[in-house]
Amino acid sequence: MSPPRVLSHLALAVGLAASLFAQTAAAQSDGMSLIRDTEIEGTLHKDADPILRAAGIEPKNIQILLIGSRELNAFASPKTMGVYTGLIMEADNPNQLQGVLGHEVAHLAAGHSARSGEMTAAGMKPFLLTMGLGVLAALAGSADGAAALVGSAGYFGTLGAIGYSREQESRADQGGATILEKAGISGKGLADFFDKFRYQEVFDEARRYAFFRTHPLSSDRIEALRLRVEKLPSYAKVDAPEAISEHEVMKAKLTGFMSPQTAIVKYTERDKGYPARYARAIAYYQLKEPDKALKQLDGLLTDYPENPYLWELKGQVLFEYGRAAEAEAPQRRSVALKPDAPLLRINLGQTLIALDDKTKVEEGVVELRRALTQEEDNALAWRVLAEAYDKQGKEGMARLATAEYSFSVGDNRQALVFAMRAREKLEKNSPEWRRATDIVLVSGPSKDDLKNLAREGSVVGSLR
Repeated sequence: MSPPRVLSHLALAVGLAASLFAQTAAAQSDGMSLIRDTEIEGTLHKDADPILRAAGIEPKNIQILLIGSRELNAFASPKTMGVYTGLIMEADNPNQLQGVLGHEVAHLAAGHSARSGEMTAAGMKPFLLTMGLGVLAALAGSADGAAALVGSAGYFGTLGAIGYSREQESRADQGGATILEKAGISGKGLADFFDKFRYQEVFDEARRYAFFRTHPLSSDRIEALRLRVEKLPSYAKVDAPEAISEHEVMKAKLTGFMSPQTAIVKYTERDKGYPARYARAIAYYQLKEPDKALKQLDGLLTDYPENPYLWELKGQVLFEYGRAAEAEAPQRRSVALKPDAPLLRINLGQTLIALDDKTKVEEGVVELRRALTQEEDNALAWRVLAEAYDKQGKEGMARLATAEYSFSVGDNRQALVFAMRAREKLEKNSPEWRRATDIVLVSGPSKDDLKNLAREGSVVGSLR
């Protein structure tokens, strides 16, 4: 048995797209892709968590979905908050971004997201094709992966179909203002953001940003909102310097990855600030100039030696350019500095497994298993784990890990095939054998499959 292997040199921008998925989404959904990045997700949680708590929502139950797109958009559902990179780039400061998030949470709190359950059901499996600095799912050339992912593009269509009436918009404005005030956040950012795009009101439907097609804007709405927030106690509050800095770093990082040529022009060598240096390092890496990227990173690490994301990026640059042995140390350092980040552990585990040393492979398996205790449906972790088990000669475990990978990306056909194969190699009634049986039972088994399972007395275990 030969499970799909992770490519040594990953195919696209680290942390910003799974190669084939991004291509599929681009073809059917205006270039959107799903992004995983520990640093940016952390910043977004800092922005969103106070708002969610003020609305009576537990932030730990909300998954931040970062969508790579130039579209200006956001959404909130009972289990997911989606933020488009276009919105981040257009928000002048954290307060404006928080204002839009408050508006979306108000839609959710008021029950306006009538289709949010459908949205969640349609979209979570593709999301689990997890990425991050150093953990891209390199699927180029994988026919079975392509088949699984083509069907997922409809998720983006579901997002685009959600819209609100002008009455609901006005209510969400007022509700958002109330929630922001309860969180101790000024509503000025929301009013300023809408005012910044007041011109969208005069555009025809096709020329508007998606956000303003589904959230119809009007001057009357903006003025009513402005009058309300100006009277609230928190109106005069301003963003903390730390929040402003994190917002600028987030925008610089996204620019470096998504528009490296723009980053080189915008963040010139004359700019010695941290966001500019960070953006240049990422841009050089994306432009296939690893030596320049590493020089920038070494300078940054001299000044900021306790920053786990700089170590993470250095390790990824080295790994992708065929220097896996050198990548191990910076990746270890990133995990040591932020041990609660599963994406960093997956990054380290992938490198250890690529070293083809028995002891290193064993350690890599441990790192991946630890990451999976936090993100149990992380598709890339399962994919790399399949490779590791294959190297160790654990054929049953390799097949099971491949079944888990297929199940995570929504490819039930392949999940069924590999789970059935895993059962042939695993000890009967072991936890792994039972897990393989679970996957078979929820992956569209044939009548013959079910009859065979019934004859042997197999029962459904407890699926995740």
